[in-house]
Amino acid sequence: MASIDVPYLAAQTVALCRIPSPTGFTAAAIDHVADELEKLGVAFRRTRKGALLATLPGHDDSEHRAVAAHVDTLGAMVKEIKPNGRLKLTRVGGFSGNSIEGEYCLVHTARGTTVSGTILVTKASTHVHGEEHHKQERTEANLEVRLDARVRSREDVSALGIQVGDFISFDPRTVHTETGFIKSRHLDDKACVAVILGVVKAMQESGVKPTHTTHLYFSNYEEVGHGAAGAFPDTVAEVIALDMAAVGEGQTSDEYAVTICVKDSSGPYDYELSRRLQQIAADEGLNYRVDIYPYYGSDASAALRAGGQFRAALVGPGIDASHSYERVHVNALEQTARLLLAYLTR
Repeated sequence: MASIDVPYLAAQTVALCRIPSPTGFTAAAIDHVADELEKLGVAFRRTRKGALLATLPGHDDSEHRAVAAHVDTLGAMVKEIKPNGRLKLTRVGGFSGNSIEGEYCLVHTARGTTVSGTILVTKASTHVHGEEHHKQERTEANLEVRLDARVRSREDVSALGIQVGDFISFDPRTVHTETGFIKSRHLDDKACVAVILGVVKAMQESGVKPTHTTHLYFSNYEEVGHGAAGAFPDTVAEVIALDMAAVGEGQTSDEYAVTICVKDSSGPYDYELSRRLQQIAADEGLNYRVDIYPYYGSDASAALRAGGQFRAALVGPGIDASHSYERVHVNALEQTARLLLAYLTR
């Protein structure tokens, strides 16, 4: 019987969160997943888009299944080098400017070097700007990067190798507490990548094959809307997107549970498949929720919009403060992994 290695889930979540991978700059995170798959003895290939596609042969090869999660995260790029040596940024992915004010960051140059900095509003000092500081909107026009380097001009910044178009990653501040919480930026969707790896580990170590041949897709453009578009072979009949469950007011999702999302901004997910997942969760005695997210999309919805002809569902661990400084409990990771394992082996 396959069992989930919970410390492995946590360790992989922490390791992945600490790898900078804003959408468009995901090679290091993809390499990490590839290394883990290789250790687990799972065949994979890199797609032209830079994603990973692995396959687990199943007992039934006539109707395939697929599971997707994404390694790309929120981030930014250098939009402009200001005359005073500060950087104007442009956002990658959907998040509020308020959620990154005061955050440490790294600028990744084309030379392969990094320069650290801090994201601030342009009128950052209340002692200098008074009420103007408090009233300033936290928009791209009013946010800038203060570099940790002696720069006072565009020329000084250029000498560091920084140019327009360089990626900016945010310090994830990843912490695994003694009480079982992992708090970090980018748990969306590094936590679910870790869940897939944990399920693969459990199956490989126990010699359990999936009931149906299953494709594992590690997406790298989900945060900008086209992650798993065109990703799956025509033989795939069902797709499970693993992505965070948004915890908050008006939601049933919980930090200690797995959630089956039945509708998001793209519309309802497949009724039959979603109900089957609920039944599996109940049969397994899992702590699960059913929820709806009005401001949300997934790799499955991107693939459906691209013409995918398959049933699709969305599941994931409850994560608090989505697209901000997020938090998940290892219980939710375990519940999600157990649901995926049960689904793949039924």
